[in-house]
Amino acid sequence: MKILFVCNQNQDRSKTAEELFRDRFETKSAGLYNERPVTEKEVSWADKIIVMEPEQIEEIIKRFPKFCAQKALFSLDIPDLYHYNQPSLIAALKSKINDLF
Repeated sequence: MKILFVCNQNQDRSKTAEELFRDRFETKSAGLYNERPVTEKEVSWADKIIVMEPEQIEEIIKRFPKFCAQKALFSLDIPDLYHYNQPSLIAALKSKINDLF
């Protein structure tokens, strides 16, 4: 399964998730508001798109409406309070992904 993890900047949450679940899924990560925002190619590649906050789903749908109609989009509800590979972020990601799958 191909999973695209998305957060605001792709510095902490989505980047950690991409690396953390690489052994379970094919993973990529992207940001919405960074210098190289998520692309149509990345969205079309993914089987599932997992964002960190609910409003990020709305933004992805707004940017890529024709692709999102065919995709499963999920929010993990993980706020932007963490640093890259922070142990509490890793624990939250593992818990939320285990609940999802």
